[in-house]
Amino acid sequence: MTSLFQILMLLLDVAFFIVIAHVILSWLINFGVLNLRQPIVAQIWDGLNRLLEPVYGPIRRRLPSMGGLDLAPLIVFLGIYVLRIILTNNAAYFY
Repeated sequence: MTSLFQILMLLLDVAFFIVIAHVILSWLINFGVLNLRQPIVAQIWDGLNRLLEPVYGPIRRRLPSMGGLDLAPLIVFLGIYVLRIILTNNAAYFY
């Protein structure tokens, strides 16, 4: 059962870094550092959007309009952190 706990923690870590990559890439694109006309940037951006939009979509629908400020990644970060806390506090059940 320890393996299951470690796999769940690994998946949460991977999800955290995917969201971080998406946030940083969106900043770089919005500030003009990266251009979506570059094929590799466009492919990475499209892949991250396809991966995260099913997660962000329901959150965005429930949040009020913030005037261009997207709080969905923050909510996802909080969710990942809460899941990590829950798993860590209940780690004894995995042993």
